[in-house]
Amino acid sequence: NNQMENKEDKRLHQIEDGFYNARGSFRVLLGLIDVGTHMSLARLNNGNYLVLDAIPLSPELKSEIDALTENGTKIEAFIACHPFHSLAIRDFHHAYPQIPYYGCPRHIRLIPEVSWAGNLKDCSVREKWIPEVEMRIPAGAEFVEPQPESTNHFSSVVVYHRATKTMHVDDTFNYLPPTGISGQILKIAGFKEGYMTFHVSMKSSGLLPHVDAPYQFRDWLKSLLEDWDFVNMCSAHTGVKLGGAKDMLWQLYNKSLKTFDQLREKRLKEHESAASNGPAAETKADTVGYN
Repeated sequence: NNQMENKEDKRLHQIEDGFYNARGSFRVLLGLIDVGTHMSLARLNNGNYLVLDAIPLSPELKSEIDALTENGTKIEAFIACHPFHSLAIRDFHHAYPQIPYYGCPRHIRLIPEVSWAGNLKDCSVREKWIPEVEMRIPAGAEFVEPQPESTNHFSSVVVYHRATKTMHVDDTFNYLPPTGISGQILKIAGFKEGYMTFHVSMKSSGLLPHVDAPYQFRDWLKSLLEDWDFVNMCSAHTGVKLGGAKDMLWQLYNKSLKTFDQLREKRLKEHESAASNGPAAETKADTVGYN
């Protein structure tokens, strides 16, 4: 079964024992299209929970979180995984002000009223819960200050919960489930198990402009697939893939190898053209350790 069962209309859906996901609404194109958003709770061995991202807290959702976490006393930390998924952070902080908050550089710049406990750009923060929970940031993409802000939402902190073999991801990887109107279209197109893709900005502003960025992201993704034994994927846009998620992401990787070649070739031609028109600006490879 590739879809979450909505038992008793609960807002927190149990993906596996110890990992819960809640879906939220996020509308684009003048409110015409709901691309969705999400948050997750991952249980640690000590019985506490990490909260991954936030969506608006309805009374029903807050009640379920309180029941799961003993009124928030078992929330060990809040992790804001995506630089632009920030609209619900203030409300969550208002409801649970006592817990440590860890954010992306953009969150720390724009939401100073939260007393941030750490910056997810720092390896020491991302490695804080290893081996139970691993976090990685894509190589070859801008995480600290993505530009242009309106479209470059490619990079995020990708989270792996080892005990439940579940990945939590925002915009970097998207999964469209075979439900609803879009699901019917996918089925007609032959995608009976849904459809997985990269964020649309990967082919434009998502990857850094230097020549090697497409290959850096390609190699980062291959390492992630080799290192993480996940089977489920909770994706902000637009659903959850229960079982088979790693196989589907491998398929996306393999069919995208030609795309990575094309993106690199395009950059190479652009750099050669710039060099022929004058002194080329020195470009430096992204060597930040975003493992």
